[in-house]
Amino acid sequence: MKENGMKKYVVRLTREERTKLQRLVSVGKAAARKILHARILLQADQGPDGPAWKDEQIAQGLTAHPRTIANVRQRLVEQGLEAALNRKKQERPSRRPKLDGKAEARLIALRCGKPPQGRIRWTLHLLADKLVELKVVDSLSYETVRRTLKKTS
Repeated sequence: MKENGMKKYVVRLTREERTKLQRLVSVGKAAARKILHARILLQADQGPDGPAWKDEQIAQGLTAHPRTIANVRQRLVEQGLEAALNRKKQERPSRRPKLDGKAEARLIALRCGKPPQGRIRWTLHLLADKLVELKVVDSLSYETVRRTLKKTS
């Protein structure tokens, strides 16, 4: 079945699923996105107890984008209730870390060593510049140095 050129996934909730979603919405102690997704599923339910709203009605009633509604429907049908309610876990990080284990070890060794001549202590900028100078990394922000040192202390 197609609606607006998109494949339509039919939502049919069991009584247990419907009760769980109603409880989630009424308590309101969850992430806003999770509550929105629960409301979408409750309104889209075409089972015996459901109102069977069309996507346009849900979009207007809940001020949600029609694509969001279609995605929630699809995830429910293909992956189940939990997948439809919760965010998808990221398969891999968006960016690879600048400092791997070896580079972190070099940074810590530098930090524990003697500061450059004419300096009393290492600064974050000096450490970042030194790692670039030693060709440990191509470029490095002092903020990355700060976060790395903070997590190791």
